[in-house]
Amino acid sequence: MAEGGVGMSPQVFVVDSQANYDSVHGGKKPWWARVGQKFLLLLIGFTMLGLVVEGCLIYNLYKKTEALCEFHPLCQNVSNPQTSGQKGGTSLSEAQHQESNEISTVQTHLEQVQPRPFAQLLGAKHPRNGSVVQWRDSGGESVLSNMAYNNGYLVVKREGYYYLYSKVTTNAAEECSLILHKVMRVTQAYDKPIELMKSKSFRCPKPPNEKPSEIGEDLWNSFLSGIFQLMSGDKIFVTLENQEIRPGNTENLMGAFMISP
Repeated sequence: MAEGGVGMSPQVFVVDSQANYDSVHGGKKPWWARVGQKFLLLLIGFTMLGLVVEGCLIYNLYKKTEALCEFHPLCQNVSNPQTSGQKGGTSLSEAQHQESNEISTVQTHLEQVQPRPFAQLLGAKHPRNGSVVQWRDSGGESVLSNMAYNNGYLVVKREGYYYLYSKVTTNAAEECSLILHKVMRVTQAYDKPIELMKSKSFRCPKPPNEKPSEIGEDLWNSFLSGIFQLMSGDKIFVTLENQEIRPGNTENLMGAFMISP
């Protein structure tokens, strides 16, 4: 017993042998987790590098294609494409327009290889073989290109639309007459020549009581021109009726040139 009759209570400690203790893990990760994380990062790096390389290759291919399209007519619409949502698809008129552009490009290339036909004949002679005017097909300013000339007839070698023209000058001071100036066509589709253009005028010396030698010259000229579709093998010629050609290299001419195939 303690002094003064006061006793101290003993301290009791109880040990529970059945208690469970959670194991405390350390802060260091297992080796397989660390290896997996490094492998995942390496895989992502390779993926990003592949995307960068693919983008560079696509860009280089696009630049090369764009450079080639500058010299090719079929790539003209690549730079300004039209989506189906904007235009509702390609219409028939647009397809025909594109086709006509391609045909025009081919025709331009053919024209560069073979120029369009043309001819100009100056200095007509007096008509022979009836009323057919004869021309000088060589010398001076007369020229023939991809066309032929034979005894007053201009021969067409290529089918197409041609601009035809003719001018004649006469002296109508000698006697009264009806002057007829015509441009004619000979084609295999018809048995007789076809009249393409005509000019007529009634001329009479003035004054009528004077002699022809005292009147001098009463010049009359006619100019005809027009556009016509001609076939290969067609022949074009000029006729002058009831009058004689007034000689001159610049007062009489006949010509033709293709304006469209």
